[in-house]
Amino acid sequence: MQPYTAGMSDFSMRSPQDGHPVPRPAVVVAVVMRRERIANRWQSWRWSLADVVPHEDSFGTQPRLLLDDENETRWLHPGFTVELFLGDAEGYYLNVTTQQPCFWVVWRMEEEAAVADEPIALPQTVTLSYHDAGRWLDAQENVEQVPASPDVVQWVKTFVAQHHVQEAKRRQRPQSFKTLEDRFGNPARVSTGKASGGPGRG
Repeated sequence: MQPYTAGMSDFSMRSPQDGHPVPRPAVVVAVVMRRERIANRWQSWRWSLADVVPHEDSFGTQPRLLLDDENETRWLHPGFTVELFLGDAEGYYLNVTTQQPCFWVVWRMEEEAAVADEPIALPQTVTLSYHDAGRWLDAQENVEQVPASPDVVQWVKTFVAQHHVQEAKRRQRPQSFKTLEDRFGNPARVSTGKASGGPGRG
C-alpha cells in the first residue's frame, strides 16, 4: 500500500482578499469499516471503525467488500478528501499535541440496504480537526478515531507551525486533557476499543 505522502497535495481555493487561487493542503484516504460478531442477547453484530488508509486508484470509487466470514465483515470505502483549512489551525493543533494524534471518522448506518443485502455502516466524512470531531459528538453522531501515521502527523504539524497563532485569552485545553471526550464524558472511541453500532443511527 502506498504511503500517505504519495497522496498529499495542494487543492486550489480562492483567497478572500483578492480572489486569486491559493493552495489548500489535502490528502485522499479510504476508510475501512468492520462488523464483528459479539456475544449479546440483544444484538449479534457490532459495527466499528477499523482503519483509515491512503487511497489508491485501484480501490475505485465504490464500497468494496474485503472480508466476509462467520465472525467478521470488512468494507473498504474509498475517496475521502481530508483538507486542512486555515481557519481551523487551532483544531489541528489540539490534535497533533495529544499523545496520539488521530483521524476522526463520522459514520452512519444505512436506513435501507443500498450497498449490500442488508444495511451497512457508511462513513460520512473524515477529519484531522479536534473541533470538527467535537461538534459531531455534540450532535450525537457516531464518531470514532484511529491513530494517524507519522507522516500525516508531521504534515499536520508543519501546517500548524505555519498557520496557528496561540492567543493567551483563547480557550485552552485543560492540563488533564488526554483525548477527545464524547457527550457523556467518556473518551471518543478508538479502533482498538469496543464501539457499538447497529441498525439505525447511534
